[in-house]
Amino acid sequence: MSLVIAAMMLGAAPAVSLADTPPPSFENLAEKLLPAVVNISTTTTIDMSSRNLPQIPDMPQLPPGSPFEDFFREFYDQFRNRQPQQRGDNKISALGSGFVIDAANGYIVTNNHVIKDADEIRIILQNDVSLDATLVGVDDKTDLAVLKVDPKTTPLVGVKWGDSDKARVGSWVLAIGNPFGLGGSVTAGIVSARQRDINAGPYDDFIQTDASINRGNSGGPMFNMDGQVIGVNTAIFSPSGGSVGIGFAVPSNLAQNVVAQLIKYGQTRRGWLGVRIQDVTEDIAESLGLGKAQGALVSSVMEKSPAAEAGLETGDVILSFNGQEIGHMRQLPRLVAATEVGKDAAVTVWRKGKKLNLNVKLGQLEQAEENGVLGNKPDAAPAPAVKPLQVQSAGLGLVPLTDALRDQYGVGAGTNGVLVAEIAPDGPAAERGIAVGDVMIEVDQKEVVTPEAAKAQFDAAAKAGKGSVLVFISRRDDRRFIALKLDKEK
Repeated sequence: MSLVIAAMMLGAAPAVSLADTPPPSFENLAEKLLPAVVNISTTTTIDMSSRNLPQIPDMPQLPPGSPFEDFFREFYDQFRNRQPQQRGDNKISALGSGFVIDAANGYIVTNNHVIKDADEIRIILQNDVSLDATLVGVDDKTDLAVLKVDPKTTPLVGVKWGDSDKARVGSWVLAIGNPFGLGGSVTAGIVSARQRDINAGPYDDFIQTDASINRGNSGGPMFNMDGQVIGVNTAIFSPSGGSVGIGFAVPSNLAQNVVAQLIKYGQTRRGWLGVRIQDVTEDIAESLGLGKAQGALVSSVMEKSPAAEAGLETGDVILSFNGQEIGHMRQLPRLVAATEVGKDAAVTVWRKGKKLNLNVKLGQLEQAEENGVLGNKPDAAPAPAVKPLQVQSAGLGLVPLTDALRDQYGVGAGTNGVLVAEIAPDGPAAERGIAVGDVMIEVDQKEVVTPEAAKAQFDAAAKAGKGSVLVFISRRDDRRFIALKLDKEK
């Protein structure tokens, strides 16, 4: 019996392919990629009279040899290092990174926060050649920006986009940038995690890496071992301001589409569906008859939106978009945004226990924002002085929705239901975040227009032995489904 067969019979793991092992060094890859990575220097004029610059008191006078002397000196050094360099002519200079994505036309990708509010932008190549750059376009939502230099001035070296979806946790990556203004610096690491949401924007889908990323690396590229850009280094998690091995990059499959739109239009052109959505929790899935918590629950459909014209309804659960399953709510905005404006998209929804297929012709998000379709209303006023009808099993009190209460709480004319006037501090409604001033539109998927009708629905659910009831709540026209557990003792 051969040794290989014996090893397999004993359950030993197969030998690891050399292709899966780290290269003996990164020098060949770094030598090839360094010329495409640029340093970015910006100058911003500031108003000294505004006195908005951070201030710090003078260092206290301490006795010689005081144990606090080193502590205060380290604190002051860290504070000064974190400030942009201020020049004598009321200008502030800052440094960042970028990379050439189109050498023939001189297009360079970086972060929006690297060049934001800059009056002058200069690009420094690896060979120390300095070029003036113009701003092509920015996208606040993904913190990306595109610059342009004259390619006729000096030859440029460009890099290509890679497929960030192929980057697995544990994959080797190379980061190149301009940390602390030192110039082109190369660090290596692995993909630590994928699809990170760090609350930086509505389309968070960051690649996390342990490759050293510091201040000044922002806007620089993250490469795979084929020398392709799979991410744009954007943020770090660091209590000290330096690298602690937790860096985040915008994935190339998101950045590539944004960059292409900025180059073509000077702005983004994102697809727009026209719905407000929320997560499908286990309780909500059970209430709707879904086998598992999945998809995006439609809490409202905007008037005259693509979704409204396609027949989507409040209470639908969007299970797939253009053939891609929606595992959790945050996936849907990214898929919609990446879809071409005006294109028909196939949408599968769950409605009243059945699947339904719809076609939606997408609108443009930026146009909807300009038209004020996505605006919010101000906070509501205090609770009304009306004796509410108590629903003890839910821990709340309800009153009829009058015209006066509509004005008081900013409830639109198109919203009908009953107003939540009281919340028991330790009741089910309080636990689920329902607040005074909310309007209850549906109880157990049935519309309610009087407190008595709402209470009857709660009582019927309790009598049927249900552990929770699905309620549809409107808060300043921001609508949401909530699975409200019933207090059976009451």
